[in-house]
Amino acid sequence: MTQIIDRTSDDRSANQSATDLTDLVRRVAGPVLDGADPRAAEEVAAFNLAVTHRPRVVVGATSSEDVVAAVSWAVAHGLPVAVQSTGHGAVHGVADALMITTGRVRSVEIDPVRRTATVGAGTRWVDVVEAAAPYDLAPVSGSSSDVGVVGFCTGGGIGPLSRAHGFGADQVSSFELVTADGRLRHVDAGSEADLFWAVRGGKGNFGVVTSMVLGLVPLTTMYAGAVFFAASSVRDVLHSWRTWAPTLPERATTSVALLNLPPFEDIPEPLRGQHVAMLRFAYDGGESEGAALLAPMLAAGEVLLSGVQAMRYTEADSIHQDPADPLPVWEQGTLLRELSAEAVEVLIEQAGPASDKALAMVELRLMGGALGRQPRVPNAVAGREGAFSLLALGVLLPGLEEVVKAAGIGLIAALAPWTTGTSIVNWLSSTASREDVARAWRPEVYERLVAIKQQVDPDRVFRFGHAL
Repeated sequence: MTQIIDRTSDDRSANQSATDLTDLVRRVAGPVLDGADPRAAEEVAAFNLAVTHRPRVVVGATSSEDVVAAVSWAVAHGLPVAVQSTGHGAVHGVADALMITTGRVRSVEIDPVRRTATVGAGTRWVDVVEAAAPYDLAPVSGSSSDVGVVGFCTGGGIGPLSRAHGFGADQVSSFELVTADGRLRHVDAGSEADLFWAVRGGKGNFGVVTSMVLGLVPLTTMYAGAVFFAASSVRDVLHSWRTWAPTLPERATTSVALLNLPPFEDIPEPLRGQHVAMLRFAYDGGESEGAALLAPMLAAGEVLLSGVQAMRYTEADSIHQDPADPLPVWEQGTLLRELSAEAVEVLIEQAGPASDKALAMVELRLMGGALGRQPRVPNAVAGREGAFSLLALGVLLPGLEEVVKAAGIGLIAALAPWTTGTSIVNWLSSTASREDVARAWRPEVYERLVAIKQQVDPDRVFRFGHAL
């Protein structure tokens, strides 16, 4: 008989009793695994290979009913609950808990009249993008369509259409949520209004989202893509970008990244093994208008490779070209209230061509537009006050783990004079302290989130990730 240890007192070394999984297996349609089962490691594997989960029990949910059963069973046996869909949002290893995986709850239903998509808990953006495209509709998704919809939206979520339409969370009109009391709740602006506000931006602190309804936007084609500049042009490109980007209309979204590219054969020869500046651009409009907007940046430096063109939203992954394969990484983000010439010089000193190149990527994104405004029904999303966002990312190669972290933390510290003090919740790193998590939101937002957390989850059953 498969067994776990049920610890029901604060003294985790005492009052232990063997509890089998027979009842849980009977109540759940999906797989139920002891954490020691070799299949459990594959079931809970994170996209970030630096994060290893070691839960005591794993439930592969196939429905809302499975989630209800799993949460109820965990609470009855004194176990906290963690949730994972695609594994992209993993920042801390989960141990001594029941982990629910939702990848099997992968469904999309498009309503072309209402312009909505109803998605299951394990749905990825690629599912929504492909289902919406035949109706000339698109979701306000992120830079990679491989990411899960629910985790993206509960943390805010920004992407190529965000300056025109806001955060991913702003598009959510309702969701189903299993809370710590084992209830499946329908949550929208007219029902459970506090939860509706909190979950849209408060991450997984309040329960398990099992389905979600979100709005879609009309889109046939967009003018978008990436331009790569030589290392010798990094300074000119960054200074040009900092003055050019704020002049763009809201229908245009842009970012620029400093990349240290490896010498891999699948990377185009002009970029292979090089330090480059990668300009990303997306304009929700015609090719001629988009080309005119982009033209000043094409003259900013030596172009190594350019791929900006009219495209369907199904091709949007080509804008950022995020890695498709899991890697062990460290990342940390912050928000900037301004990007002055001095701030650019500090960034170049810390992460430019002459730096130690410990970071694989340092990215600046233009915020503002609809990202700076609350939606019609306000939510708890952090980051609206930022003029720009910054994300530092490094690959944790063996022996370089501390070097990478030190470089990223040093960069963000050096830019502190220009930061807002808040951050995008989805970009908080594994090294973020409880104080860092609290500072992600403005104080009054954080205090309200904590108050709602105390109402619906007073025992902190959901305590993993960036927990309140």
